[in-house]
Amino acid sequence: MIFMSQSGLADTSREADWDAWYLEHLRIMYTVEGVRSTQRCKCLTPGHPPSLALYTVTSSDVFRDPYYLSVRGMGDWLPLIDRQWYRRNLFEGAARAPEVPADSLLLVADRDAPARDACGMALTWLRSVGLDGSTPYRGIAVVSASAPPIAPPGGALYRPVTAYQAKD
Repeated sequence: MIFMSQSGLADTSREADWDAWYLEHLRIMYTVEGVRSTQRCKCLTPGHPPSLALYTVTSSDVFRDPYYLSVRGMGDWLPLIDRQWYRRNLFEGAARAPEVPADSLLLVADRDAPARDACGMALTWLRSVGLDGSTPYRGIAVVSASAPPIAPPGGALYRPVTAYQAKD
């Protein structure tokens, strides 16, 4: 299962501090039983959530774990989060969150149903199975940063800002 958390700051002048906090947050999330990978990306496409964190989780039970409940969330940053961008979705359809290498981008397209997009990319379609349910389906693909496709309508491109951490 893949957990994706999207967000953005209302006051972007604090972004450098938030980036530093997020590095530590990913390190802590990686210690949660059932979290198998972590990575964070930033959006290159205007009009979409500026930040996207991807996690591989073993099951939805992770979200009921007492330790997870003690470390989850934005902490002191929550009042600074722009609520229009705050989305948390749990997806099935892939065993692991994809690794987005430094020379690549993540293409994300939200849809009511799986579809072949205008960009002609073969997307891996994930079905929302929990949390916010802000999109029924999300198509994803790792693409080359040197020749990225044009994002399809409603789609966005994200560049990695942290390394992919994975257990196993």
